[in-house]
Amino acid sequence: MNKSLELLEKYDRLKEEFETYQSFAESTIQIINEKNTKLEKRLDNLTNIVEISKYINSNISDPSLISMINDMIIGILGVTYSSIYLFELDHLVVKATNSHEVNLNLKFKEHFVDLNEGKLFILNSKGVKDEDLSKDKIHSIIGIPINLRDKFTGYIIVEHTLWNFFSQEHINFISAIANQIAIAIENSLLYAKVKESSIRDPLLGIYNRKYFFDTIEDNLIKNASIKFAIVMVDLDNFKKINDEYGHQAGDEILLSVTSIINDNLYEEDIVARYGGEEIIIYIDEVENQDIVYKRIDNIRKKITDIKNKNIDKPVTASFGISYYQGNKTVDEVLKIADTMLYKAKESGKNRVISE
Repeated sequence: MNKSLELLEKYDRLKEEFETYQSFAESTIQIINEKNTKLEKRLDNLTNIVEISKYINSNISDPSLISMINDMIIGILGVTYSSIYLFELDHLVVKATNSHEVNLNLKFKEHFVDLNEGKLFILNSKGVKDEDLSKDKIHSIIGIPINLRDKFTGYIIVEHTLWNFFSQEHINFISAIANQIAIAIENSLLYAKVKESSIRDPLLGIYNRKYFFDTIEDNLIKNASIKFAIVMVDLDNFKKINDEYGHQAGDEILLSVTSIINDNLYEEDIVARYGGEEIIIYIDEVENQDIVYKRIDNIRKKITDIKNKNIDKPVTASFGISYYQGNKTVDEVLKIADTMLYKAKESGKNRVISE
């Protein structure tokens, strides 16, 4: 009998120890599962950030890049709205959004957050006035500043209908995306500078001849029936100016002439350096050749007014004009303009000759 009681007590102890161990094991497994879930989420976030980074680097020149990043944020986070704002002329301007309400002054009143401070903020409808956030039934908003080399340049603002939706993981993820956008902006600016330098003359700042003719070809592909003029410009006696006064003085004259031409062209016209002291002009949408002649002759007259303290001789230029009206190739138009320029030179210089 005593032995039976002893065995029963031993069984009860073992059962209690097993249940304690089982409870501990289940609790440990639950903790491990929760940790694994968190690690998986972090890994997913890192994977998403890496993928977004790859996309940014592959599409740095794509004008829709910011919009694509915004779409990714919406898809990955499952938020109701996402908007990306960047500074332009000291004002935050929407660059991408899926929200119909993009007016920051209406969305964020001063008693909520001062956007100009560029600080991270989280807003929840509980604890703030319902009328301020109830228009779209939005109950959670988070704003992550975009900083480029410690300079505040914009915001990523995401919104959700659930209250208290955003966690620290959301903050970390969106902050990483904000960093990627800042890098994209910087790279885009560098890309734009490199691209611009590849199509500009380094001295005069006007386009080079390759860009000039590439643009004409593109215009003709878009509209083969366009009418335009090509004007060849050559400074008179420019070699004598360089020989007598030096190349620096010659460069100053070239810059002055270029400035006058630029100031007297329309937005769609193009001016480029053809070579040496020769400049070439594209006059867009020519309907009246007399008007083109008067415009170019006006430029010629203004060039004669150039004053340079190092040069005591008058500065003049000769011009040759030819027209494209669908009956010639661009090369033929160019050759005729060059011929007209030659006639202007031969007939006394400082004049405009048109075909």
